[in-house]
Amino acid sequence: MIRHMKRLMLPVILGMVVIVSGVSLASDPSPNEIVETAAQSVLDAIDGKREHLKEHPEELYSLIEEVLVPRFDRAYSARLVLGKHWRSASTEQKKRFVEAFHQSLLAQYAEGMLDFTAEKLKVLAFRGDPEKSKVKVRTLVSLEDGKEVPVDYSLRRTDDGWKVWDVIVEGISYVKNYRTDFNTEIQAKGLDAVITRLESKVEPNSGAS
Repeated sequence: MIRHMKRLMLPVILGMVVIVSGVSLASDPSPNEIVETAAQSVLDAIDGKREHLKEHPEELYSLIEEVLVPRFDRAYSARLVLGKHWRSASTEQKKRFVEAFHQSLLAQYAEGMLDFTAEKLKVLAFRGDPEKSKVKVRTLVSLEDGKEVPVDYSLRRTDDGWKVWDVIVEGISYVKNYRTDFNTEIQAKGLDAVITRLESKVEPNSGAS
């Protein structure tokens, strides 16, 4: 299951960057209008800089942190991923897991952002109620082989605006998928071992130059 998700997460992370930038409770646009407007912002940020960013990954990381992090609900998502283990985790373990899990995802898929072009993301008509506290934005992401993959983004209304907390690829929730994977590993090795593994995967990529 994880392998299947990894094959699709490369284009998905691009869509996630597009969706979460520029969302604000103070604005009136519908969720779909937010997505379409933000897409151009991302393109403007990377166009003309793709080769430079490939050679300077530290700048790519800074760009992702600037665009993605403020609108991704890291703590809420990580809490759902840990599931029952969140309740028994210490404050320090929770803090470390949130950061390590988030950074591991960015480290694994950062370079895919450079392949993002406008034609790879198609935003579908919004069918939800924008007044609700949780909504879904539906999109189609085009893969290299031409296949269009349905991708839904779950957003929730917070005091800081709309934030993404889950991505559903072809009906598969990344939160539920990782929860199953981590639960098995935590039961076998313990939470500290899982956190340490994630942190060790991130370290070589952090601050790369």
